[in-house]
Amino acid sequence: MSPAKNYRHPTRMLKTLFSGLMLGAIFLMNVAPPARASEPRIVNIYNFVRNSDYRLAHSEDVLYEATRQEIQLIKPTGLPATWALQYDALINPRYQKLFKEQLGAKDEIAAWWEIPQPLAEKAGIKWRGQHEWDSQANVGFSPGYTPDERRKLVDVYMADFKAIFGYYPRTVGSWFIDEVTLEYMAKKYGIVASCNCKDQVGTDGYTLWGGYWNQAYYPSRLNAYMPAQTKAGQIDVPIFRMLGSDPIYQGYSSGMWTLEPVYPRAGGSSDWVAWFMNNLIHQPSLAFAYTQAGQENSFGWDAMKTGLTLQIALFAQQAKAGEIQVMTLAEAGRWYRHHYALTPPTAVVYQNDWKHENRKTVWYDSRFYRLNVLWEDGGFYIRDLHCFDEKMVSPTHDKVLATTSLAYETLPVMDEALWSDAKKAGIWPVLVSSDGKTSPLATDGPPMVSELNKTDLSIRQPLRGGGIFTMICQENKITFTGVDEQGKPLPWAWKMIGGAQQKAVVKTVTPTGVAYHFGGADYQIQLAPDDGSCQQQEDSDIRLISNSSGKIVLVLNPTK
Repeated sequence: MSPAKNYRHPTRMLKTLFSGLMLGAIFLMNVAPPARASEPRIVNIYNFVRNSDYRLAHSEDVLYEATRQEIQLIKPTGLPATWALQYDALINPRYQKLFKEQLGAKDEIAAWWEIPQPLAEKAGIKWRGQHEWDSQANVGFSPGYTPDERRKLVDVYMADFKAIFGYYPRTVGSWFIDEVTLEYMAKKYGIVASCNCKDQVGTDGYTLWGGYWNQAYYPSRLNAYMPAQTKAGQIDVPIFRMLGSDPIYQGYSSGMWTLEPVYPRAGGSSDWVAWFMNNLIHQPSLAFAYTQAGQENSFGWDAMKTGLTLQIALFAQQAKAGEIQVMTLAEAGRWYRHHYALTPPTAVVYQNDWKHENRKTVWYDSRFYRLNVLWEDGGFYIRDLHCFDEKMVSPTHDKVLATTSLAYETLPVMDEALWSDAKKAGIWPVLVSSDGKTSPLATDGPPMVSELNKTDLSIRQPLRGGGIFTMICQENKITFTGVDEQGKPLPWAWKMIGGAQQKAVVKTVTPTGVAYHFGGADYQIQLAPDDGSCQQQEDSDIRLISNSSGKIVLVLNPTK
């Protein structure tokens, strides 16, 4: 697979100003029914700080000024923020003075875990980079070092952080941080939370795909990108997903669709930000809703100031109204650990489309799988289904990353983003006639999405001509049911279209399930007894066929 790359290079950002970029637009959005008050809407304002960037002229001054301006913007609001220091910034007296004099009591000073030259050399490791900070994955990120070297790097950073600030950082963030480093930080230095990059394909050479979509998860002790299923198999440090991904378009459309304020059509647009936050606040989320705001200082203040200014003003208003809770990453981590011993199910539901093209989406995540359903063109389909297995060992668990890019994935059952070729990959609902021919299952109006309890999500889709198609998402299974306008079972099926990539990972198809092999791991999906059947088609597609009650129960638990 050779996905096209999107790049976030700060020197390629255009200073674009849009007419009508005003906070008043934020209040012009339609308001959905309120969510349950017991489900917090958590926002982290997370700004990480590098000392220099070889891609920018006069970078030390540009980056310092960006951080100083971020502090001056946020400080008057009283909102807490997390300021994560890369080691080269940590040891710079300018940042030490700035943080000690300007940050408020509610702010958090944290660690940003990219590896610059001063940290490597103080840990006794020969520097392999071309610059003091090098963005190549096997130089700038922890998997590029042996497990012993990873622990030495941690010890050096933590000792110097404590010498400067008098305590150890409570959280550590990175585009990607490995499980050996995380567990060592947790056991020896007591970190309470971490954060990593959103799901993306190829951006800056970093691919993270198939993971827990947004919110937060407890990682496997063998694989920091993989959610764990058991208490014994997990690191007790929740990893929050960064950057506020657009749940409809991020990863499925060219460009960057995130809350990052440097992107003028997304996080830099008052309309997009209003759409994003309105759905986050008012749509079902199960355990909690979450997003991470803020910006890395490498982009410079001019590129981020318009978007970040409108965002901070909006967050201040929403926090005052009780619609969101702005926390530091440490506060969010402590809250999560207090409420959840295992990764909880969460949902991301967006019932309208900022492009006004009538798309809708629902993400459901648990410690066993992630599911994404998309509505478009008068129908719906499952465009993403990945299983999680804590026993799948990371490719860099005890090995050094040898390439200048990194890629971590989970266990795909369906993957539109990476499996589409001449045909769009997806799992499509179809009606099945008595002679085996199929026709699309057409919808009539929007889906009705609701929380059945703290872990189960219901999606009820009215069908054209009457009838209802229902999806009930639970922690380790999904129940699908189709009935006509009289409540009688419909003869329907899921048609799994995955092309050559699906064929490559499928080992066997039996009447009761499908067995897969990917990334060195074996896993499976199973149908509950008497609740549907599987059938291999001649064109390598797979059909999941409903039973006489119009039901399919899909079990997603690779550990069993």
